[in-house]
Amino acid sequence: MSHEHEVEENLDCEDGACAVDFTKESEPKEKSSFNKEYIIPAVGLIFLLIGIGLEFYKVDFFEFPINLIWFGIIYLFIGGPIVLKALKLVIKGDIYNEFVLMSVATIGAFAIGSYAEGIAVMLFYVVGELFQESAVNRAKRSIEALLKVQVEEVTVLENGKQLIMHPKNVQVGQVILTKSGQKIALDGELLSENASLNTAALTGESKPDSKKKGDTVLAGMINLNQVIEVKVTSVYADTKLSKILKLVQEAVGRKAKTQLLISRLAKVYTPIVFWLAIALVVLPFFFLGDNYVFQTWFQRALIFLVISCPCALVISIPLGYFGGIGAGSRNGILFKGSNFLDLMTKVDTVVMDKTGTLTKGVFEVQEVVSVELSEEEFVSFVAILEMNSTHPISDAIVEYANILDSSIKATTIEEFSGHGMKGMIDGKEILAGNLRLLEKFNVNFDKQLREIVDTIVVVAIDGNYAGYITIADTIKEDSQKAITDLHSIAKVTQIVMLSGDKQLVVDKVAQQLGIDKAMGGLLPEDKITEVEKLKAEGRTIAFIGDGINDAPVITLSDIGLAMGGLGSDAAIETADVIIQTDQPSKIATAIKIGNATNKIIWQNIYLALGVKILVLILGALGMATMWEAVIADVGVALLAILNAVRIQRMKF
Repeated sequence: MSHEHEVEENLDCEDGACAVDFTKESEPKEKSSFNKEYIIPAVGLIFLLIGIGLEFYKVDFFEFPINLIWFGIIYLFIGGPIVLKALKLVIKGDIYNEFVLMSVATIGAFAIGSYAEGIAVMLFYVVGELFQESAVNRAKRSIEALLKVQVEEVTVLENGKQLIMHPKNVQVGQVILTKSGQKIALDGELLSENASLNTAALTGESKPDSKKKGDTVLAGMINLNQVIEVKVTSVYADTKLSKILKLVQEAVGRKAKTQLLISRLAKVYTPIVFWLAIALVVLPFFFLGDNYVFQTWFQRALIFLVISCPCALVISIPLGYFGGIGAGSRNGILFKGSNFLDLMTKVDTVVMDKTGTLTKGVFEVQEVVSVELSEEEFVSFVAILEMNSTHPISDAIVEYANILDSSIKATTIEEFSGHGMKGMIDGKEILAGNLRLLEKFNVNFDKQLREIVDTIVVVAIDGNYAGYITIADTIKEDSQKAITDLHSIAKVTQIVMLSGDKQLVVDKVAQQLGIDKAMGGLLPEDKITEVEKLKAEGRTIAFIGDGINDAPVITLSDIGLAMGGLGSDAAIETADVIIQTDQPSKIATAIKIGNATNKIIWQNIYLALGVKILVLILGALGMATMWEAVIADVGVALLAILNAVRIQRMKF
């Protein structure tokens, strides 16, 4: 199977980072190359079997030099490209690679009259190449499914005309038109009064999502009914979808430690076996004297070379990781590199954010209590201030207030991370946030407010407590399955929830879901402290979140996961694994994919090394034939590749 030289032909590498180019081969080319590639080994096999049959029945005309010409033509037909590649690498100074080993071994086989065996090595090698290509294409198709989400052309409204152009050429501020059934090409703001969108490509949620004028819509969402207009807010390269797809393409270039180890081993291993083969021919001459038969030891050296090719290791291991990344993509999970598949197997503690991760992050106002002002005036003050925040709680209050007079603005606005906001409205100082905000500004309030279970926004006007608004969030339908699945994984011994929400709310959610440990009332820096404490206990931490304030903790954890459908760009960019469907149950799926990939990788390592070492010893002792060498080399490589492909068929 092909060496790293071939693997890297499908990679664009720069500064040590590689990305698969999924656009190099078009579909028609794949169909034409399919016929050509399978015809060559099929025809070669037929003529090889004819030649073996003629030799077996000792047909008169099939003797030297006719048999040599017959088998020589077959050899050039099948192995010519491999020998040519070996010559090119030797010219470049790369002598120790399996192309050279295969060429030397098979040409040597011809030199000692083992024509059929020499061709068989090349034939099975080519068949192995086809298996490898098929396996890579299977994994690639899983990843390419994500790439098909992107739109290649978009309708732009300009001066009353409709212009068709590529999304890359559309600028921020331009208005695009999306017809029923089409995908939205760019992130933007909905200008139409309403829209019904399928967000499955981004969130995994199949039911339609209703949007109204002014709401944010994202590239990849599908318009389900009438024609809609969208004002573009992000250029093509900055859309959330483009960023995620770029990460998909880069993911396969980041190697795991096991993969790097095998690559380094192959570079040392190949020259060692090459010189051992030479020693196997030369050294016996000094010990056996007159009993030394050059052809016998030369044949053993050739068998040794055929067996020693590190194909099974060099290809099946990257293929296993590539398959793992592909399996993740098929399940809506993006691993940013194969190294993160390995890290997943070591996770024993899963730490989660609450809002947007385990809960929907869609808040609704439940109760409004005002001390002096009317409810309408009280809510208006709070909403005008909250308009300056992007927090889901702020959005809920603004939506509830439904302010029609947009002339009133908040000034001198300050936002206190993890506390709330302060601003001036009509000459009044407004504070809106949690109880810690009022404590920070020494505002007295009723202590019974601490007993309210729902999320609460308390308000002070000119330094005096003015009332509160309660907000409720709902748990995702998928969250219970997420916790149950995580508890079923033997290595995961603790599930922790960290939240900025108050402890009563956090405890309620934790009790409903069966979470082992839950802490509320945490600032972003408090979450970091808690994760550091867990790491100090020697735990391997996986943290999952979706907000900007989760980005530092995602970075700190051993492996960071982000909700990629509607999560913040900061969380997505810092995370190691992105859950494209926004389903928390995919955390367990990601761990299972990592475990399955790791298991297959080590199975291949044990299989390849075990069989090769055994047959190498037998070959050196003269107890293995060239046919056994072929089985040991190509046969083991094929088994390893087929084993690596299994991950594509697994259900997680």
